[in-house]
Amino acid sequence: MTQTSRLRPYSLRMCILLGAFCLAGGHALSAVPTDVKSLLEEARAFEKAEDYKGAEQIYQQAVAIAPDDPEVLKRLGIIYQTELKFPESIDAFQRALAVSAQYSEVNFFEGVSYLGLSQFDKSIACFQAELATPKPHPRTHYYFAMALLSLDRVDDAIGQFDQSLVQNPNDLDVLCQVARLHMSASLSIMQKLMEIDPDSFQLHLLMGEVYFNNHHFEDSVKEYRAALAKRPDAPGIHFAMGNALRNLQKIDEAEVEFHTALKENPNDYGSNQYLGEFAVGRHEFSAAVPYLLLSSAARPSEARPHFLLGECYFNLGDSQKAKAELLAAAQCDPNEPQAHFLLAKVYRQLGDAQSTASEMSEYQRLSLALKNKTVERAVTTPQ
Repeated sequence: MTQTSRLRPYSLRMCILLGAFCLAGGHALSAVPTDVKSLLEEARAFEKAEDYKGAEQIYQQAVAIAPDDPEVLKRLGIIYQTELKFPESIDAFQRALAVSAQYSEVNFFEGVSYLGLSQFDKSIACFQAELATPKPHPRTHYYFAMALLSLDRVDDAIGQFDQSLVQNPNDLDVLCQVARLHMSASLSIMQKLMEIDPDSFQLHLLMGEVYFNNHHFEDSVKEYRAALAKRPDAPGIHFAMGNALRNLQKIDEAEVEFHTALKENPNDYGSNQYLGEFAVGRHEFSAAVPYLLLSSAARPSEARPHFLLGECYFNLGDSQKAKAELLAAAQCDPNEPQAHFLLAKVYRQLGDAQSTASEMSEYQRLSLALKNKTVERAVTTPQ
């Protein structure tokens, strides 16, 4: 199946939904005759009731009274489009544009109708004209990209999706399309790698990452080991394998890999971080400190190394250093309660009752907020 044939049904489905746009996109009706105004309001009522045939008849009456009014023609075109009457909608849009070539959003809706007819070049020309207007429809870049995809102009489409995300970084439709494109490209490249050499270093490395990202850690370890068998000196793989083993709770094996990774890069944030965590877990606080100091130096804005250093210094009896690290941890992550709980212990060691009470209060406040957020997420997440 070609890319065009995949996208065609999806584009039509979106066109059906475009009736919603006209509810938000209309111009002020101050210049429209009173009898036409009342007709437009009546037509809107039919639209809201999803009686599009009834709305169409009312809009046709309005056009008969005001045949050269671009707003009336635009609304008639949109209702035709909602009914998937694309040629009729295009005729109405072109009549509106003959009166006002840059009338608000008409080029956009005309482009969507051409998209529904699979006339992609004409659709693109309309979207380009819309983008040249003072205030383009907010979905222009998205539909422009869909038309480009239908012509297999993937790079150009990604550029339009990027422009759309500048306007709305959380647009789920755009993010979905971009994810589909990248996923498709990745699968295509992986297939090519398999065809060239199914036992290549590159393919084993890539598959290790794919398995890791999908939480298939056993398979990830197998692929990383296969990659190392091909290139024993390849950098970065020991850390990746150590991370997979860590997720499998195979701490001794993970530790070996992280130590090997440090030979490649002694200042590596992740390897030092995890080795420090392992040492803290065994209550080997003195052994943990050098790793955590390197980890903290690599990323001073990360809260976790500061917190672990605070825990080490607290257990080693150095309350001032513990206090400094825990305050840094709280500053890096203001919503994490644990730093405040340990700070309360430190202040108690220091004999500061007021600060102890203050930190315990903050710990309780943040813990409650975190608990409420967890409950809210559990209630709103579909089962």
